Amino acid sequence: MTTYFEYPNAELQKELTGIANALIAPGKGILAIDEPPGTLGLRFAAVGAENTEDNRRKYRQLLFTTSPQLGKMISGVILFHNTVYQKADDGTPFVELITGQGIIPGIKVDKAFVPLMGSEGENTAQGLDDLAQRCAQYKKSGCHFAKWRSALKIGTNTPSYQAIIENANVLARYASICQMNGLVPIVEPDVLMDGEHDLERCQKVTETVLAFTYKALQDHHVFLEGTLLKTNMVTPGKSCTILVTPEEIAAATVTALSRTVPAAVPGVVFLSGGQSEEEATVNLNAINRCTAARKPWALSFSYGRALQASCRKAWAGKEENVQRAQVELLQRAAANSLASRGRYDPGSVAGAAKNMDLFVKNLQY
Repeated sequence: MTTYFEYPNAELQKELTGIANALIAPGKGILAIDEPPGTLGLRFAAVGAENTEDNRRKYRQLLFTTSPQLGKMISGVILFHNTVYQKADDGTPFVELITGQGIIPGIKVDKAFVPLMGSEGENTAQGLDDLAQRCAQYKKSGCHFAKWRSALKIGTNTPSYQAIIENANVLARYASICQMNGLVPIVEPDVLMDGEHDLERCQKVTETVLAFTYKALQDHHVFLEGTLLKTNMVTPGKSCTILVTPEEIAAATVTALSRTVPAAVPGVVFLSGGQSEEEATVNLNAINRCTAARKPWALSFSYGRALQASCRKAWAGKEENVQRAQVELLQRAAANSLASRGRYDPGSVAGAAKNMDLFVKNLQY
């Protein structure tokens, strides 16, 4: 294996590192609103809102016009393609609204999952063929980071070697292409909550998936200081009957990360993975308070459902509920900001949907 290769030039390294560090600034995390129209429609249906293009635009406008305070707790927003080019009622492009609050726009670039032939229902994501062109265009349009998600399910024989190595290599190739175009790649290997597995099994699978992922990133000469990791917390499967505490989840998660994630990575932003709003906040808080292993990276959040459930429920598709919905978003963002520093008081934020079950089986958006 050759040891002669080039990292990005000094100017690009500086740019990528600056963006990555801004995304994991103390007390800040990422808001994920990258659902395609069909998935967002399911979210709307749950609160009685009609899934129309204008309703989707108005809902996102609600988020982006919440308050200048939001930028003190949210560092970045992951957008879906259409949202990058939408405008507010007054004609202001959404990207301008976002950057005006000191928030960095980002973009979801993976496309639909496709089956892995010969596997037990496993898959990988499409989207590499034209990724360089899309990344260049998104950079021109004001985005500065990207996200690509892979999903792996725990079963008797899964995740398989085939699925783990395929998804790791796809994530590495995506990351390399992003960096070539000035976008910070968020690498997202998601070990799903689906299943009956216990905490120990999830920890072992998570460690294996992360180890393969970082081996692939190294093989592709990805500049780690200009990346972020978005991954699952180590939790029992949704159908597991063995109850665990936030402290046990935290210890398993921090241990798994310490064994696999290089210190060069600036930060880890956890996905909520179907946890309720309150669970995701309490577990993040426990992770930041955990002393089971050294933590050389910032540990924050990149939540979608667990930041928006109360907000959407309060909104319910009605114009007269916009302000109430924005208050809900601010409250939950503030809770997670505190949790990212280990300072959240469990139960102190009474959101409209704080304990609502947000789990979606075999989530593939």
